[in-house]
Amino acid sequence: MASTFKIEIVTPERKFFEGEVEMLIARGINGDFGILPNHTPFVSPLGIGRLILEKDGKERIAAVGEGYIEVNSDKTIIVADTALWPDEIDVERAKRAKDRAEKRLKGTHPDVDLMRAEVALRKANVRIMVAKKHHR
Repeated sequence: MASTFKIEIVTPERKFFEGEVEMLIARGINGDFGILPNHTPFVSPLGIGRLILEKDGKERIAAVGEGYIEVNSDKTIIVADTALWPDEIDVERAKRAKDRAEKRLKGTHPDVDLMRAEVALRKANVRIMVAKKHHR
């Protein structure tokens, strides 16, 4: 059996995942990065994207919102604003959120919060992609 490390993923609503994995791939604000056992400790902000957990040759994929990752010698902790497994994603709801965000970004109304609309669009796109490509 390959070497593993402990990981805990929490959101404001729940403890999303806790267990042992051989590898983790996460989206940082500057792109994807991987974590293996005995990784150098660090803290980094997370971007909206896929999270890949691998153990025993099997991958579990999740759609994760913004947050932070802390890698320590004994445990890796992810705190994210949202985290969903593919079967938890309501694709139709995500498509509606995508449409709303795109309309807000195209509009010229001065009360539209463009940064919020951009975040909503990125989350919707990731959820749609994860649900379509990884739902079994």
